[in-house]
Amino acid sequence: MNLMSQSAVIHARIDQTTKTATEKVLESLGMTPTEAIRLFYRQIAIRKSFPLELHVPNELTASVLDKSDKNQDIETFETAADLYASWEK
Repeated sequence: MNLMSQSAVIHARIDQTTKTATEKVLESLGMTPTEAIRLFYRQIAIRKSFPLELHVPNELTASVLDKSDKNQDIETFETAADLYASWEK
């Protein structure tokens, strides 16, 4: 029996930046996007639930993430020691 005759097609749109970044990671893992999608779908079917833990961020976390996306209020440090020292201020 031909596997392709049993296949279904899934179409999805995703922004180019996310697609490119994701494909680089998948390539480093030796996976194609199709293999990743198959794996994801199989995990949903096996678990009968979504295979990742998702959380809605609280108000503070959402605000920090939003600012980070906009490059606002970003702190950078030369070393890990400098980062740790900033926590003591």
